[in-house]
Order: sequence, then structure tokens, then C-alpha cells
Amino acid sequence: MRRDAFAALVQCGALLLIVACVQLSLAPALPTSAAQHLTLARVRAANPLIANAQPLARYRLDAAQSHFMVRTFSGGLLWFKGHDHFIVAREFTGEAALTPTAITPATLTLTVRAASLTETRDVFTEQQKQIINREINELVLESGKYPEITFRSTQVTVNPKPDGFDVRLGGDLTLHGVTRHIQIPALVTLSGHDLHARGEFTINRSDYNVKATSAAHGTIRVRDKLKLSFDIIAHQEQ
Repeated sequence: MRRDAFAALVQCGALLLIVACVQLSLAPALPTSAAQHLTLARVRAANPLIANAQPLARYRLDAAQSHFMVRTFSGGLLWFKGHDHFIVAREFTGEAALTPTAITPATLTLTVRAASLTETRDVFTEQQKQIINREINELVLESGKYPEITFRSTQVTVNPKPDGFDVRLGGDLTLHGVTRHIQIPALVTLSGHDLHARGEFTINRSDYNVKATSAAHGTIRVRDKLKLSFDIIAHQEQ
């Protein structure tokens, strides 16, 4: 009996190795999703023990319906003093992959074009907004040198709720050329082929060597604490 069990285990391991090789050989010729579906079909046909395995569903972020905002708390100089800044990312892309019935395993990638960050508060005139945007890009984020802000998840924990899933994303945030591991809480809901995720988290500007602008050259100053909030809609790839 033990010998039979060991033989079955070896056979299963060999099958998984073959699957990995098939995926690698198919990748150049087929889109990832097509290769995955074809490989999974072959594996299911060959081994009924994993016939119920589910492929990851992939969701593409819809930037037109999504919002990503950075709130910087006032430490300003001159006529910007006393006002917080509500800075919105205008250009960003991302993808989530998950098992629809359980969320996990799951991954998330997000890329924001740093130069697309724009002041949105009505307390500022259009002329003031132009000055703020220029200083954020040239003095604070240095977007010409560091054009992208990225997040890539490394682990996900999930707690089901009646109205969705409480998700905690652990991953690497790269900002201003510095990468640090952070935790992001989110409420995730699934409806048909759509995914909706929203939440907020804070980071310290100094952890990423981001300048507050200087008294000599800048008309704004940004405190160390930054609050980031997001409300994301993504559509499942068919």
C-alpha cells in the first residue's frame, strides 16, 4: 500500500513537471490565457484527480472608471499655506488575477505614470494648480527621472464578508526609485465579470527619499505623511 501511494505521488509530481514544461513551450506561440486553458484541459483529461482545478481569472483595470488619489497634508509656504493637496493619478494601468470563488490565490500589479499626477482641489485657481503640478513633477517626484510608480503584490490574505471580501495585500511599492514592502487593506466585491476594489493606506514620504520641495525654490511643502486612496473597477478578460 505504501509503495502504491509513493508511486502515485511520484506520478503526480512528474505530471506537474510535464505541465510546467508544456506551459513554457506554448508561451511563445500562444497568448498566456490560451496556453493556460489548453494546458489545463490536457491535465484534466490526463488526471481526474485535478479535474476540478480552477484557472485564475484575470481582470484588467478600467482607468476611465477607476480613481487613485494621493492626499498630501499641508506644510506649505507663501499663499499655498494651510491647504491640503488632493492629487489624482490620470494615467495608470493594472491587472488582478484571482480564483473567483475564493479570491486566493491572487495577484495584483499597478503602474502609475508619475507625470500624470494632478492637483484637483477647487480651493486653488487654475494658475495655482499649474504651479503645484509643475513643482510636484519637477521638484517632488522628479518624474522625468522616475517616470513610474508601481505596486506588485507578493502575498494576499482574505476574510469573507457578507458584502464581499476583506483583503490585505502585501507587496512592493516602488516610488521615486525606492522599493519598500507595504500592506494595503481593501474591500473587494465581484459582480458578473466585474471586480470592484476600494481602500486607503498611508506611507511616509521620507521612506522613499521624496522631497517636500525647498524653501529656496518651492512654493509648496508636503508633510511626511501621505494618504493614498483608491476605488478601482476591473473587467474580466474573456
